[in-house]
Amino acid sequence: MSPQSRELAPAVGLEITGLTADDLVTPHGAEQAQQALTRHGVVVFREINISDEELLAVSRMLGTVVVQPTGEHHHPEIQTITLDPRKTNALLASYRQGNFQWHIDGATDEIPQKATLLTAQSVDPTGGDTEFASTYAAYDALPDAEKSAIASLRVVHSFAHAQSLANPDAANEERQGWNRVAPRVHPLVWTRRSGRKSLVLGATAAEVVGWPWDQSRELLDRLLVWSTQPQFTIRHNWLKGDLVMWDNTGMLHRALPFEPTSVRLLHRATLAGEEPVTAA
Repeated sequence: MSPQSRELAPAVGLEITGLTADDLVTPHGAEQAQQALTRHGVVVFREINISDEELLAVSRMLGTVVVQPTGEHHHPEIQTITLDPRKTNALLASYRQGNFQWHIDGATDEIPQKATLLTAQSVDPTGGDTEFASTYAAYDALPDAEKSAIASLRVVHSFAHAQSLANPDAANEERQGWNRVAPRVHPLVWTRRSGRKSLVLGATAAEVVGWPWDQSRELLDRLLVWSTQPQFTIRHNWLKGDLVMWDNTGMLHRALPFEPTSVRLLHRATLAGEEPVTAA
């Protein structure tokens, strides 16, 4: 069967079927994947059944793979994404409740992570889909007056704020642990060297620098609602063997809820950031 592709939504997402791991894990395959990623933001390789070693091989062709010192996997560059307490530790399981909120990875880093590659080892037929929203497309669709109004704004991104949304009843000791991750200030509008722009939003976006809390929340909540409208989003229903890669810098994502005892198990490789968040 020859590879076939289809656009999942205008400017958001491409699905490829009929490709094998041998096709992808080559310099040419990785180059084609990077081009698709740049153009579409999310690329879905249906049931490609890529191994962990092949996942790392293609990841290294696309960028610098981040080492994840969780001790969950014999490859230190791979994280196991699960809420099952038999497969992960309690602290990580708690943090991963935050995956149910719209977010980008590494928002409290100086340079957010470039991209994520996620493979489905085991899927849950009752939940655990992943949604993506393009903040490139959302920014482009803003009225010119709104673009001008937000052009110079800076936002405090806080791990503690994101975790408070996911775990509102957390104990003080747990909240103190969240505060060990220092907040980071980024421009609200990220202007790339290429000139392309996106919004830097999500669960970590706590407040606008210099604004009252209520006014900050009104703007950030409104922009998040705007950016996650149907015309800017896609929903991926996982099949075992799927590989999904996405541009973490211009795509919000979230997992839809599933039970902690779910069989859902994903393996993740992350590419280090290459371009800091800068304003125009």
